[in-house]
Amino acid sequence: MSSEPVLYGAPYSVYVRAVRLTLAEKEIPYTLVPVDVFAPGGPPPEYLIRHPFGRIPSFEYRGFQLYEAGAIMRYVDEAFPGPALQPRSPELRARANQVISILDSYAYRTLVWDIFVEGVSVPQRGHVSNEERIRDALPRAAMCLTAMEQIMGAAPFLAGPTLTLADLHAAPMFAYFITTPEAEQLLAHHPDLKRWWENMVNRPSMATTAVP
Repeated sequence: MSSEPVLYGAPYSVYVRAVRLTLAEKEIPYTLVPVDVFAPGGPPPEYLIRHPFGRIPSFEYRGFQLYEAGAIMRYVDEAFPGPALQPRSPELRARANQVISILDSYAYRTLVWDIFVEGVSVPQRGHVSNEERIRDALPRAAMCLTAMEQIMGAAPFLAGPTLTLADLHAAPMFAYFITTPEAEQLLAHHPDLKRWWENMVNRPSMATTAVP
């Protein structure tokens, strides 16, 4: 049984990277075991014991197994030493959870799949982008960015004055989104979010978890 946490997943996954960012910010050593859910035939059958839905990431520490990125991130924050990544204030903690919910429910598919994958990843694989899908996603993307910026206000981080799990949840999605032609135009209307991203991208944890 490993004495340090074991994280199962692929570095390209935004949710695997969100957990890796949490571990890095807490300065917790861990082992990353590669699992590619897009491999021919899907994830290995033995992995389905860890995650019955066949998604990534999953996590184990001293015999305790867990899946779903949000649950893993909260567990890591509460179970290990290091800087607290959830606000103590009920109001600010609610804001952090609100941002995470917006990211999972609305922003992830829009920013990552509809804009980045369709506009950047698909052409890289030699296929033709679905321009209509990208165009249809732009109003939803603008709404997501507006909602997050309204919650953030003048604060340096998405949920207040200190770094939280909300920032670590958002950063991997933005890392893909920011590489698209659409991002510059959309973020031009959201200077506070643009400033937030410029601060996030320079954190050491972002460098150590960079996608190959």
